Amino acid sequence: MAVTNPHIKKLLTCIELEEQEQVERYSLDQQHSLKSLKAEGLALHPITVTRKNFGYADYPEISFKLSYPVEINLFKDGAAIECFCTGEEPVKGVLLNLDGRSGEFRLFAPDFPDWIEDKNVGIKLAPDQRTTSIMKTTLNNLEANKELYRLFEEIHGTEAVRQQQFNREERSIIFTNKNLNPSQQAAVQAMVANNEMLIIHGPPGTGKTTTLIEGILQLIQQGEKIIVAAPSNTAVDNIAKGLIEKGVAVLRVGNSSKTDALVFAHTPEGKLANSREQKEIKQLKIRAEEFRKMALKYKRSFGKEEREQRNLLFKEVKDIRLQIKKLQAYNEEKLFEQADVILGTPIGLYDADLRHLKFNCLVMDEAGQCIEPLAWCVFPLAQKYILAGDHLQLPPTVLSNEAAQLGFNTSILETAAKTMQPVFLLNTQYRMRQPIAGFSSQYFYEGRLMTDEKLLSTAQHLTFIDTAGSGFNEEHGQDGMSLKNEGELQIVNKIIESENINIEQTAFISPYAGQVAAARDLLAKQMRISTIDSFQGQEQHTIILSLVRSNDDGIIGFLKDYRRMNVALTRAKEQLYVIGDSATLGNDAFFIAFLKYVEEFGTYRTVWEWEL
Repeated sequence: MAVTNPHIKKLLTCIELEEQEQVERYSLDQQHSLKSLKAEGLALHPITVTRKNFGYADYPEISFKLSYPVEINLFKDGAAIECFCTGEEPVKGVLLNLDGRSGEFRLFAPDFPDWIEDKNVGIKLAPDQRTTSIMKTTLNNLEANKELYRLFEEIHGTEAVRQQQFNREERSIIFTNKNLNPSQQAAVQAMVANNEMLIIHGPPGTGKTTTLIEGILQLIQQGEKIIVAAPSNTAVDNIAKGLIEKGVAVLRVGNSSKTDALVFAHTPEGKLANSREQKEIKQLKIRAEEFRKMALKYKRSFGKEEREQRNLLFKEVKDIRLQIKKLQAYNEEKLFEQADVILGTPIGLYDADLRHLKFNCLVMDEAGQCIEPLAWCVFPLAQKYILAGDHLQLPPTVLSNEAAQLGFNTSILETAAKTMQPVFLLNTQYRMRQPIAGFSSQYFYEGRLMTDEKLLSTAQHLTFIDTAGSGFNEEHGQDGMSLKNEGELQIVNKIIESENINIEQTAFISPYAGQVAAARDLLAKQMRISTIDSFQGQEQHTIILSLVRSNDDGIIGFLKDYRRMNVALTRAKEQLYVIGDSATLGNDAFFIAFLKYVEEFGTYRTVWEWEL
């Protein structure tokens, strides 16, 4: 049946545009040299292999390390990759995790390539055709699902916008967490009363995860079976840990390679670790290994007969691998039924094939980071939905400018928050001193974001250091693409020295990858150095934010993405230093408001205070 809804058509167009952009951007060809892919943060090369083993379903898995600092913002868990070596056929795979300079990936191949430990091996991002295909199939089938399609029309405002109908039957809730504030309690009560879709808006530091865990506990007490999704594995594991600590029967599906011991014990692999079924799987893996060794006796150059023999042996390996997968799926079936809560990323949950199970409620955390089609991939699994996150922080990452202009980087949370009312705001933050939180509260949250009384303070916690007139101008980094400002980095070192800052409790952040790369060369190695995008969801005692832009034309580029600035300004717990050029920033209404705020509630200093 052909799609008729204009919003669905637009989303399908966006998926096509994003797919085309991925193919173009990730290609290693005459137009895209390895050097340019590395400069854009799309390739890691060279990598050093530290460990090889056969992991889940007997696929080859490789641990590696990098001997150089790199901006890894685009290398997200679960990203499609290709492992390559000059002059060899690349092998497709998936990135399991990447943290700092070490990571792990899985290859979709019968065995490790012969060249895997050569000096010239690297990995690069590849078009994620599988996720693309799942999203297209989901959207093409959406109109046929009457209940879900009605919700789609409501979210997109093509039906009359109406107040959410909550289950008004009075239920007295006995909170298991006695420390919830009134806004958190109201959100939990709404989770219990929700009949269709509920939105929980959690600005930085407002205890969103704590609130969701309490709400899930209350729903389980009502006899409900819950599914929890989030676009990042870290967010999934945070909720998993909270529920495990409360004694909930959870099952964490999907990528479990990076989960700690606490969560791993609640994955299918962890639960089946010493079972009879696992012993059977182990025997199959031994057989696969024998066939693999026999196949590997045939080296790279061999004749037709040897090639056929090698292919037959690898076919045996493939068949055994399929057997292992079926056996694992059969064993997991029992685990799915026993769990009160099943957690994973949208694709991890889709792959677990849970459609035959009945879930009452889907809770999606970090919904402000989830592109809309991915959400519709898991919505069919439940009857009602809770979306939690902050659509006033960074939106989902989208490569295609054309797709972004059509709204592809508008998250499911941002779309739903416009039409599905009421939205429950968690209104008290527990992370930052009041002077740090105040500007974001005023500008982004209509002054409704309060600070816990323990963090109210009249001391100086916010400092703006003005470089106007210093000649510290922006310049292009080594890659010729991203900007840097070495003058601002000199100031960072002076601040650390003069203010006696503990660098191990300090993070340096900047919107520009070029500045981050330069900072890794010029600043102390013990300090966390990151782009703003990579630092979303994290916090630190002291934050030094370098804005970089300094030019005669007042051009501030993507500093105009104020949501990125919201993330940057809400990471510090005790001290926030912002370095920038007021002459360049002073033509923009947002930064004019910020500078006025600093003059009233912070400290305004000039670069001339330091000898440079």
